[in-house]
Amino acid sequence: MSQIIDSFRSSTWGWLRGTLAGWGTLLLCLVGVGFVIILIKWIANLATTYEVTEDRLILHKGIFVKSIDEIELYRVKDVRIDFTLINQWADIGTISIASSDETTRNGDLIIRDVDNARTRREKLRELVNAARLKRGVREIDMVHEDLPA
Repeated sequence: MSQIIDSFRSSTWGWLRGTLAGWGTLLLCLVGVGFVIILIKWIANLATTYEVTEDRLILHKGIFVKSIDEIELYRVKDVRIDFTLINQWADIGTISIASSDETTRNGDLIIRDVDNARTRREKLRELVNAARLKRGVREIDMVHEDLPA
C-alpha cells in the first residue's frame, strides 16, 4: 500500500471565515440559528476525507455507511483552483479535478473549502506528472476540426 502524503477534509472554520455564507451564518448565531447551520456543515465536512498518495487520490465518504473511491493520478487531466477575494483572505479555495477516471464520469470532482489550497493543488499537480512519468502515460487530446467543403 502506498504511503499517504497528505490527508485533509473541507474546512468548516475556513468556510465560516472565508465565504459570504459563512459570515451570514456567524451573524445568524446571534439569534441561535447559526449554530445549527455550523453543526450541519461540520458533520458534512466530517463525512468526507481525502487522502493523497504518490499514485492515487482516495476519497473516504460516510459516517455510518462508508465507501472508498479513488482516482488514479495518471488519469488526472486538469487540477484547477478557484477562490474569491474572501477565500484568498482566509487561505481556502475550491479544487476541481478533471480526469478520465470512472469516479469523475459525471463531472469534475469538486473539493470545497480546502485549507492551503494553492499548496495542495501544486503538490497534486507534481504527483500527477510523476505518476504519468512512472507509467509512461502521455495525454493526447483529440480535436475534431471540420474540413472545408
